[in-house]
Amino acid sequence: MRTTRALAACGAALMMIGGAAPYAFADSGPEDGLAYHGAVFMAAGRVDVRFTPRNQGPVAVPDASVRLLWSEPLADRQTLPDGCARSGERAVLCGVGALAAKGAGEPMSLRVRLREAPSEVLLEIDTAWYGATADRHLDNDPQRVLVLDTGDEYYF
Repeated sequence: MRTTRALAACGAALMMIGGAAPYAFADSGPEDGLAYHGAVFMAAGRVDVRFTPRNQGPVAVPDASVRLLWSEPLADRQTLPDGCARSGERAVLCGVGALAAKGAGEPMSLRVRLREAPSEVLLEIDTAWYGATADRHLDNDPQRVLVLDTGDEYYF
C-alpha cells in the first residue's frame, strides 16, 4: 500500500512538472532573433561598415539598436550618421528602428576612424536593445569579423 501511494505521488509530481513546463516556456515572452548582414573594410585606420538588420524571429520588434564594438580605440572625433552615438572608447550604438517579423530593416552605413592605424581590428556586432520583446537565445547574437588593413571587404 505504501509503495502504491509513493508511486502515485511520484506520478502526480511528474504530471505536474510535465504540465507546468509548457506554460512556463510559453510565458517567457515572444522569441526573436536579430541578425546583421553586410560588409566591412579598413584602410589606414578608417573603417567603413555597411549592413542590413534582419528580424529572423516570429514576432515584430517595435524598436531595436545595434552595438558595434572595435578591438581598438576609436579616434576622439567622429562624424556619425543620424541615429548613431558614441558609447565609450571603442563602441558606437545605432538605432535600427522597428523590424517586422521575418523582415529586413533599412540598410545602414557608417565610417569610423581608429585612434591608431592597426594592421587588423576585430569588429563585434550585437543587438543592444530589443524594445519590449525578449530573446531567450542571446548567445547566438554577437557576430565577430576580423578585418585586415588591406582595403578588402570582409562579409558577415
